[in-house]
Amino acid sequence: MSRVLITGGGGYLGSQLVARLAAIPAGQRPEVIVSHDIRAPKMRLDGVAYAIADIRDPAVADIIASHHITTVVHLASIVTPGKNSSRAFEYDVDVNGTRNVLEACARHGVRRIVVSSSGAAYGYHADNPAWLTEDMPLRGNEVFAYSHHKRLVEEILANYRHSHPALEQVVLRIGTILGATVHNQITDLFEKPRLLAIRGSDSPFVFIWDQDVVGVILRAIADGPPGIYNVAGDGALTIHQIAQHLGKRCIELPAGLLRTALAVLKPLGLTQYGPEQLDFLRYRPVLLNTKLKTEFGYTPTYTSAEVFDIYRQARVQQRSGGN
Repeated sequence: MSRVLITGGGGYLGSQLVARLAAIPAGQRPEVIVSHDIRAPKMRLDGVAYAIADIRDPAVADIIASHHITTVVHLASIVTPGKNSSRAFEYDVDVNGTRNVLEACARHGVRRIVVSSSGAAYGYHADNPAWLTEDMPLRGNEVFAYSHHKRLVEEILANYRHSHPALEQVVLRIGTILGATVHNQITDLFEKPRLLAIRGSDSPFVFIWDQDVVGVILRAIADGPPGIYNVAGDGALTIHQIAQHLGKRCIELPAGLLRTALAVLKPLGLTQYGPEQLDFLRYRPVLLNTKLKTEFGYTPTYTSAEVFDIYRQARVQQRSGGN
């Protein structure tokens, strides 16, 4: 029986994972479930222990030791920075926080770590292949904090695979997560009256249902083989196809004009996107999920198009008051 610690247990994915683990019948679920987060939980579930600490705090090692943890699911990271966030703070949480967790795992004999990485680790580049596979280089753009930090974290993980081979790793490079209640910088793009397209770029998106991400992590906790896996539904949707699904129009702008506009609007607080994120909109990493299905043994329930429709239908119901 495993003894599991989930970092970021109070976050969007973490709370769903903790709830799914807690719902497993006694005798079949992990012997110990610890939800770790920087804030106290709004609701406590039976059969779950809660630990409050900063991911960068040495206390993380004490939590792992005191609960005799065998498996760590590391979800804690900054996906959508707060208004007063800084690059230094985000680096400290994402990179140094991960390093702190890995050191604690190695020190206290944790057998397996499951890490939520991202397709962003591949980077946003004009010469990205049409479909990215797990053996391709990680080129997370330094100008884009989230992408760069995911690349740096994966470099740390690669070093640990050599220096600490006894610590099994399951690294999940996750595509764009959508579900009935998800809200982030990407869904903000879809909520606009018109969608923004960059002339000459299809801006393809791969989507994965939030419950499929939880399902993949559950398999990783149980008996899924260690390794690195792209986590995405089959297929992709271009920005123009997304606009069609939403019944909206696309406004196409030249890249240079958009870069200038973002440079002016971001300092004025009129957009959350800066010119450094132009390639984030322009060169989406498109993840091939073959290895997830054939080697890890998990086939996503829905395709990218079907996941987007789940998100779209949920938004329609929310706007109509759930009727």
